[in-house]
Amino acid sequence: MEFLRPPSLHEALEAKAAHPEAVPISGGTDLMVEINFDRGRPETVLDLSRVPELAEWERENGHVRVGAGVTYERIIAELGEALPGLAMASRTVGSPQIRNRGTVGGNLGTSSPAGDGLPPLYASEAEVELSSTGGTRRVPVSEFVTGPKRNALRPDELISAFRMPRATGPQQYAKVGTRNAMVIAVCSFGLALCPERGRVEACIGSAGPTPIRTPEAERFVEGVMEEGGLWETRGPIGDAALRRFGEMVQAAARPIDDVRGTAAYRVHAIGVLARRSLGWAWDEYRRGGE
Repeated sequence: MEFLRPPSLHEALEAKAAHPEAVPISGGTDLMVEINFDRGRPETVLDLSRVPELAEWERENGHVRVGAGVTYERIIAELGEALPGLAMASRTVGSPQIRNRGTVGGNLGTSSPAGDGLPPLYASEAEVELSSTGGTRRVPVSEFVTGPKRNALRPDELISAFRMPRATGPQQYAKVGTRNAMVIAVCSFGLALCPERGRVEACIGSAGPTPIRTPEAERFVEGVMEEGGLWETRGPIGDAALRRFGEMVQAAARPIDDVRGTAAYRVHAIGVLARRSLGWAWDEYRRGGE
């Protein structure tokens, strides 16, 4: 196994161009599991843990650009106000040791539909920044993840960052697992309220080949809020509307049976998560949380 350890992004991109077969590693929380279980042994590993540019984040024009090497723990500590849904999801990832090593960039690279960081990115319509020696391009996250553990990354590219809007309203993330901690999601759900646009944006995780947006459910609850003037009055959402929202989210799911749970259980659980997440976010909005 050849091990490459560039000290800068420029040199990392040159190394990737020269070794397109190289598998990137930063936190190693996914790749090392594959190697330890002998599911794969890459010929070349590209260690990005020393690349300072990947560990930076910045605010830009109402958005936040987060380097692919920023850890979950830093997202919790430094970006909880700007990206609350992503911070919530980050808190559910593994143990403290995993959160101190793992990154959302790694979640994107793995492209597992069970990735905890993905539903908040989908719900906020994030973009993934892909860099090579030839330049940088941005791809909507919904187009970047193309299937289970498949994505639009070219052989000579690295994920350099992701970019998403700064939250303008309450956000939520919830997941169901076989225990309370250090568990892969049986199913998950991310939601963002955008009061300035009258929008509700949501995404299902771990219940389809990719994370799934729920446009019909979103438009339904937006209609309820517009018809009742709820954005202005901050009045309650009726129980019937919450139940219907959950049912419409269920209808968007495309789960399978696997070792973590049955398709039927996932559909039921997704409806519960959707109903509760919307209720929690709306309660926060009614209390003035923006």
